[in-house]
Formats: sequence, C-alpha cells, structure tokens
Amino acid sequence: MRKIYISIIIAIGLTAVAYLIQAQIKEKVMTKSIYDFKVKDNSSKEVSLDKYKGKVVLIVNVASKCGFTPQYKDLQEVYKNYKDNGFEILAFPCNQFGAQEPGTNEEIKSFCELNYSVTFPIFDKIDVNGPKADPLYKYLTKEISGFITDDIKWNFTKFLIGKDGIPVERYASTTNPTKIAEDIDKLLK
Repeated sequence: MRKIYISIIIAIGLTAVAYLIQAQIKEKVMTKSIYDFKVKDNSSKEVSLDKYKGKVVLIVNVASKCGFTPQYKDLQEVYKNYKDNGFEILAFPCNQFGAQEPGTNEEIKSFCELNYSVTFPIFDKIDVNGPKADPLYKYLTKEISGFITDDIKWNFTKFLIGKDGIPVERYASTTNPTKIAEDIDKLLK
C-alpha cells in the first residue's frame, strides 16, 4: 500500500512540475521582445514599441530631482552620437524612488528640454516595481536580473536592447551612459 501512495505522490509531483514548466514556456513564447509592448507617450497616446524594430534601444527610468539627473546630459550626448546609426533612447519617468519625479508629464518634458536639451522621447510616468509596475518593466527585469534582486533599485537604471528587441545588458544607476558606448557600437554593427 505504501508503494502505491509513493507512486501517486510522485505522479502528482511530476504533473505539477510539468504544468509549471509548460506555463513558463507559454509565458516566454507570448512575450518575445520589447516589440510586443505598447506604452504611452508623454501625451498619454499609446505607442507600439514595434516602431523601433531593427534599432538598438536604451531604456531608462528617469527622474528630475535625483542625484543622477545630470545623466540626462550624457544620455543626450550618446543619443546625438548614435541616433543617425539606428539608435534610440526611451526615457520613462518614475516617482517610486524618494518621490524624485513629482512633476506632470508636461513639466517633466519641459524640464528635460530646458535644462538638458533632451531630444530623445520621454514617455508617460510609470511604476517600474511592485504590483503596478508597467508590463514592459516586468518583462525587462525578468529577462535580465539585477544584482541581488530583480527589482529596479533606483532611477537611471538602464537596459540595452539589441536590434531584435531582446534585452542584452542591464546597467546600474551609477553607470554613466557614456561608459556603455562600446556596447552600443557592438550592437549597431
């Protein structure tokens, strides 16, 4: 009788494992790249990220009142140097870290243009962590883990995306955008 119970328990365990694997594979297949996502621009209009197909993309969560805010200048420099070669920067304001992005979409855009001459797209303010995290960021953090945790630790975390829409590298807030130029070069070739 004991062998029968053990056999049943093993069968149930194997079925559960198979179900979990199948669910993970299905989820992976459903979301293949950033091109599967739609986001809102800073006018709250929906934008499909498939408009960036074939480009190398840097996705950054940003804030106007952060110690890393001066990176806007460096992001703009990198953008200026590579935009004509098939490179884009997509900035997503986030107010989850020390309430460092309290402004409206209009105020954020104006701040970036006036103070840093930003010309790359700045999208709608979003959450990057927690239950209300934007689906794009749920995907990015699942695809490329952070150090210790998958969560975004602070503003100006950067994700480099290949021409195929697949995340290639994740950079900490402390990584200056100019320091990833070599990685951008490799992906543009």
